Amino acid sequence: MADKQGTPQRRLQRPAIFVCDLQDKFRNAIWNFDKVILTSQKVLRAAEVLQIPTFVTTQNRARLGETVSELKPLLEKATADVDKTYFSMWVPEISKHFQSSAPSEVVIVGIESHICVTQTTLDLLANGHKVYVLADGVSSCNKEEIPIALDRLRREGAVVTTSESWLYECVGDAGISEFRDIVKLVKDTSSDTKTALGALLSKI
Repeated sequence: MADKQGTPQRRLQRPAIFVCDLQDKFRNAIWNFDKVILTSQKVLRAAEVLQIPTFVTTQNRARLGETVSELKPLLEKATADVDKTYFSMWVPEISKHFQSSAPSEVVIVGIESHICVTQTTLDLLANGHKVYVLADGVSSCNKEEIPIALDRLRREGAVVTTSESWLYECVGDAGISEFRDIVKLVKDTSSDTKTALGALLSKI
């Protein structure tokens, strides 16, 4: 996409990334949790390249632990890191960053698909934002919950897609200066992408 002068422009103009409750205590409970982490790492590396604001939550951190260590280095510059008891991530400490009348394009990774991811998505949609739920970046304890949740979110108006599709849609133009770094990221994570897709999309 280019403006009237032909200058390359990103396709998504107001992207944001939500990382929902990827905590240590869930590591052995969530179906294919390690694959969700792989996708989340890729998305957060893209955030560094493209300077996309990132918002991260934990659910009752005192009981359920910190965000997993694999993601910590990629979240050091997160716009907000919030502990919550509310299931949705749309809490005041995060929603205050979305006061503009212009809608944002929020991508969500995390858990659980049918609870916190669903309620976060519904709140974002209700507040006028566009939402991308990454099918290779969300999961639940019971794998049977996932396709039902994703089907509901599609019907509610969310875009259910994959991390690579979202990444290229976010960029939108091979002429932007960051494109070369994004291509390198896609190549570097190609094996992880195949692993996550093969596992998490097997129930969709």
